[in-house]
Amino acid sequence: MGRLNKRLDPTLSGLETEQLETDLRKRIVGQEEAIEQIVNIYQTYLAGMSSPGRPVGNLLFLGPTGSGKTRMVEAAAESLVGDVRAVIKIDCAEFQHSHEIAKLIGSPPGYLGHRETHPLLSQEVLNQYHTERMKLSLVLFDEIEKASDALWNLLLGILDKATLTLGDNRRVDFSRALIFMTSNLGAAEMNSLLRPNLGFAAFDAERRQASGLVDGGLSEKVSRAGVEAARRKFTPEFMNRIDKTVVFRPLGEAELRKILALELNIVQQRIFSSAHGAPFVFSLTDEAQDFLLREGTDMKYGARHLKRAIDRNLVHSLSNLIATEQVRAGDLLRVDYDCELQRLTFFTEAEDMPAYAMAQMVDRTSAPRVGALSASAVVEMPRAVNAKSSRR
Repeated sequence: MGRLNKRLDPTLSGLETEQLETDLRKRIVGQEEAIEQIVNIYQTYLAGMSSPGRPVGNLLFLGPTGSGKTRMVEAAAESLVGDVRAVIKIDCAEFQHSHEIAKLIGSPPGYLGHRETHPLLSQEVLNQYHTERMKLSLVLFDEIEKASDALWNLLLGILDKATLTLGDNRRVDFSRALIFMTSNLGAAEMNSLLRPNLGFAAFDAERRQASGLVDGGLSEKVSRAGVEAARRKFTPEFMNRIDKTVVFRPLGEAELRKILALELNIVQQRIFSSAHGAPFVFSLTDEAQDFLLREGTDMKYGARHLKRAIDRNLVHSLSNLIATEQVRAGDLLRVDYDCELQRLTFFTEAEDMPAYAMAQMVDRTSAPRVGALSASAVVEMPRAVNAKSSRR
């Protein structure tokens, strides 16, 4: 047999991995390194090349609040399992004292309440979202820096040997688990480095330019600040068991506008799938979008309050319009901002729009599973439009 000397391309990804990467990029804005790490670990898992006797991956996400750390894990669950709730989330703020570890592993025999204590990390809990196609568990230890030393010591065995011994001596296997840990360590140092380069509290032209991508040198300083803060907090044994530490940088105005578009699209899909049966379409002017960004974002909290600002200023008003029948099926609403009233204003731009026209106006690519317009919704829209029209 002759030698082919055929050059191979190790940078190519499989179809399932490409789908995961596409889904994550639709849902997550501005955190390319985290997406790349998750995709690489998933590709290794699919190829059967994960390290035996260890979890599929151990990832530590660092960064300021509101930069998307927890949302990244939820987005992975949406793409892989189809359910944002398919994340086994451990809130480490509940484990600030060593005796509270019993809630995770259960009390040993002989202790008061042994039979009444159900461990949060049993094998049944770990496997509850497994399917025939996907037998991978996503475990999130949120705000890991708030946990006691007892939880960190417990994690040493999980991260290294993929095993956990419960209070009744049962073993839990984490070899099919992807483990995430999030922390705000180093956030103050990161914000102090980036403050001159981020200005999304105001929207003048100068700050628009300043809130672009961070240059390479500054990005490296930000990452180093986060990693050094983690090394000061955690022991070397703990850090050595982490496969990759990813630093989430604070979001600039461009990224926040993309996140706003994603959240508005989810609200639109909620309207299409709601039980009131009167689908309509809304669009926001630039001034209205600027108002929501001012209300929902700032330097300290990032995009954490953006969803609340949308609910408070947009969703509640739309709900009142629906309840009072000021908006009907097939309507097109324009949402503007009134500087004097300092609130959003609503206007009917068109009426009796056909279902296909409304469907074409909505961006159906940004939330492919949870927020996407289903075929049944498209079928039901003409009926709702006709029913409302007959009442007029």
